[in-house]
Amino acid sequence: METRPYIPWDMVGGFMKDTFMAVGVPEGDAMICADVLMESDRRGIESHGCNRFKPIYIDRINDGIQNPVTKIDTLKETATTAVLDANDGMGMVASHKAMEMAIEKAKKYGMAMITVRNSTHYGIAGYWSSMATNENMIGITGTNARPSIAPTFGVENMLGTNPLTVGFPTDEDFPFMLDCATSITQRGKIEYYARSGMDTPAGMVIGQDGKPMTDSNKILKDLTAGTAALAPLGGIGEELAGYKGYGYATVVEVLSAALQAGNFLKSLNGLEAGKKVPYHLGHFFIVIDTEAFMGADTFKKITGDILRDLRASKKAPGEDRIYTAGEKEYLVWLERKDKGVPVGEAVQKEFITMRDQYSLDYKFPFE
Repeated sequence: METRPYIPWDMVGGFMKDTFMAVGVPEGDAMICADVLMESDRRGIESHGCNRFKPIYIDRINDGIQNPVTKIDTLKETATTAVLDANDGMGMVASHKAMEMAIEKAKKYGMAMITVRNSTHYGIAGYWSSMATNENMIGITGTNARPSIAPTFGVENMLGTNPLTVGFPTDEDFPFMLDCATSITQRGKIEYYARSGMDTPAGMVIGQDGKPMTDSNKILKDLTAGTAALAPLGGIGEELAGYKGYGYATVVEVLSAALQAGNFLKSLNGLEAGKKVPYHLGHFFIVIDTEAFMGADTFKKITGDILRDLRASKKAPGEDRIYTAGEKEYLVWLERKDKGVPVGEAVQKEFITMRDQYSLDYKFPFE
């Protein structure tokens, strides 16, 4: 049962927008950024919502490693492709433009792909795929990130958590949305564990000695120092097929760097001679128009039938329900849409600190 206090959606959205504006983000861009963060909390993906507002965005702007004003340059463009340079601006703003371009091109030509370089954290990947599913299109996206994952049989963090995200429109009330990292967990989840005073489950993180680590605070420090690494999807070693997660993470790394001539692997660690520097991340966005094949209605009906058959299949003993990707997030939204965002003590303190620092006129329900 949820015991944390809730903040109404309009209040938390307005507060994040005003705080973004206070550090120099233009109003329209601030609205995009706030909405991406709220969408994460709407779906119950708390590792990427309010929990990350201050440390990943506000602090990085204040540290001078992320530009609040996003200057987007088009480096190359064809009828179905484009390469954008975000110039270390707001990754969510650059991604919004990239998806708008991809959708527009796909409506004309059936498919499109846009890549971005010199960007920053772009929030939950599913937000961008949802922009496509809202238009009855397939949306595929991925991004590289600061090194966190060790290759199978390795202990050095080389690859980012590198999500490979796919969204399909359906004839149901919610799309199919596979939005997950190619690591067994992501750094944001460990940040959440640390802020909640919880240990990280064994098997998710490997130390230099090749053994699992569980101390969440130590893991975060060691990840930054390069002396701990996340296991790829599947886990440590080959027995549970960790090499598959390692392979998919590499696919995302290549698509986030090679097509746009961007940075990769260790060059994304955000540090240079011990000093913080911009991350220079890369993203890719692929949009496929279902109308260009057998039509949107046909696609959505067959996709819905597949998902319904999966959910109706025989359940394991003791299990009440089978879910399909995106369903649990939709159920979280139904539960939260009239209540707002639940926030823990750490986020409450951060909100009060930022409100006072920027002289914003807000009185939160938890005060």
